[in-house]
Amino acid sequence: MSNSENYGAANIQVLEGLEAVRKRPGMYIGSTGPRGLHHLVYEIVDNSVDEALAGHCSDIQIHIKNDGTLSVSDDGRGIPVDLHPVEKRPAVEVVLTVLHAGGKFGGGGYAVSGGLHGVGASVVNALSHHLDVEVARDGFLWTQSFTNGVPDHDLKKNDKVDYSGTKITFKPNDEIFETVEFDYETLRARFQQMCFLNKGLRITLKDDRDGRTDSYFYEKGLIDYVEYLNSAKKNDKIHDEVISIENELDDKTMSVEIALQWTSAFTESVHTYANTINTHEGGTHEEGFRSALTSLINRFAREKGLLKEKDENLTGDDVREGLTAVISVKLTEPQFEGQTKTKLGNREASAPVSQGVSEMLPYYLEEHPKDAKVIVEKVILAAQARHAAKKAREMVQRKNVMSGAGLPGKLSDCASKDPAKCEIYLVEGDSAGGTAKQGRDRDFQAIMPLRGKILNVEKAMQHKIFENEEIKNIYTALGVKVGTEEDSKALDTSKLRYHKIIIMCDADVDGSHIQTLILTFFFRYMRELVDNGNIYIATPPLYLVKKGNQSTYAWNEEERNEMIQKVKGKGSESSVSVQRYKGLGEMNPDQLWETTMDATSRRMLKVTVQDMSAADQMFVTLMGDEVEPRRAFIEANALNVSNLDV
Repeated sequence: MSNSENYGAANIQVLEGLEAVRKRPGMYIGSTGPRGLHHLVYEIVDNSVDEALAGHCSDIQIHIKNDGTLSVSDDGRGIPVDLHPVEKRPAVEVVLTVLHAGGKFGGGGYAVSGGLHGVGASVVNALSHHLDVEVARDGFLWTQSFTNGVPDHDLKKNDKVDYSGTKITFKPNDEIFETVEFDYETLRARFQQMCFLNKGLRITLKDDRDGRTDSYFYEKGLIDYVEYLNSAKKNDKIHDEVISIENELDDKTMSVEIALQWTSAFTESVHTYANTINTHEGGTHEEGFRSALTSLINRFAREKGLLKEKDENLTGDDVREGLTAVISVKLTEPQFEGQTKTKLGNREASAPVSQGVSEMLPYYLEEHPKDAKVIVEKVILAAQARHAAKKAREMVQRKNVMSGAGLPGKLSDCASKDPAKCEIYLVEGDSAGGTAKQGRDRDFQAIMPLRGKILNVEKAMQHKIFENEEIKNIYTALGVKVGTEEDSKALDTSKLRYHKIIIMCDADVDGSHIQTLILTFFFRYMRELVDNGNIYIATPPLYLVKKGNQSTYAWNEEERNEMIQKVKGKGSESSVSVQRYKGLGEMNPDQLWETTMDATSRRMLKVTVQDMSAADQMFVTLMGDEVEPRRAFIEANALNVSNLDV
């Protein structure tokens, strides 16, 4: 029988209603792991935030309960309960059961919204065991319940009430998600950020599981955000006042908020948002900010005689050194692009940002001449340091290996010249490096041993970083160049030698520290590689479980215990030997290949950044000069540490 005879109309599956969401949940929420689970919460909360943006909501409460359910309530207008003119069902039921149904299309319900796809609430309903909605509207409390996205009953009209708002309570489906355990810290950080971006909005998070509660309210919004970002840094503020800029188009289709402050730091910390979405890839709003800021500071410096006629213009890098800034735009129809759809593409967003900077910043500088002088002097010093750093950077460019210049450091290159197939292991020490060289596949795997702990770039001046031998070797080995025509600090990855860069360290305290130092370097100076998904972390096993000739590996304590039970058979646990690997050098080449380097069976973690400001804050906390925030972090997380060797 031919294939055509097996394939007919009966083979075409039509997914009704929300069934498509349950069949392919990843298409709607990104994944069925922890990230997708928390996305459910964000979808509901975003609806409440949209009410706040529209001026109808000031208080949002999120409540994690002991039974695994989570509720989101607000004091907004309440989801409409009247009959939908087309569906002939109450609007609240339509919102919760029909994809692409919402008040964010056509501009009738919301002028500005964080999400314009209209799938949020219905997707949450589809992926929950059960969902309950309570709507206080039109003087009454209305309720409806759903199981697996299907209504249990019609919308009920209950007692009279003298308030308005919406409360949605749901329990994620544990048959769909890998985990249904909400992480408090993940939610807390997100909601704090939301409050920064929406001044006057209060969000409270309560967790019945351990009694924790956090509530956030920021009267000054972005000003508070900049002060918060700088609070963990030891770098002194060079002017006390946070400069605030606001601008709005006459037709109300776009508003701009900017807050900025210069510090004594050597790196910039610029965070951009569009409709409260973190646009960590930048976009047109950031371009407008950068160009206006550079032009304005140059003009001001020359007018005041701080920059002489013979002096060359200050670059954007000079102007932004030590700058902490948050740019938030809200517009009716945001267009996102880029690798992760977090880059704003609206061309019309550039001009209002640029205009806001051009109008408000000169006014501030004129009114605060002492601050203005300190800012410009800081920028001029940055320009001088840039020239020193440029000389140092020129020393890290890779020479053509084929020309006989030799390989950097102790790099053992691979045979293949196809970057897409090639990978490089950054390995801790010569011992592990030697084992890795013996165990690797020489065709596509390169090995580069690192001598101990590399420089902590969080505490070093730029020219010192580029003079560091280990860092120079990393640049040279990877084949990347620092600086493009558009941006002197940008990374030119056009000749990247390896598309997989894998950090492989020992599973002990020193190994973890070295791993963090390397990650800090990549985050601060090779972020393009992080954004493009080139950076990975190798995860060698922690245990070898053995009985007689039978042996297996385990990557954590749970796996170890499972393997012990499996291997011992009918014998006792004492008949099973367990070896704890503390270093890669304890493995022979075959073991290292089998567990950590074989592309068909190894376990690797891809390094990604979901929240740029949170990541920035974390590197400052862990690797910066200030001891107190690091101590607080250690005390807060000490009990969560496992497999620690001291």
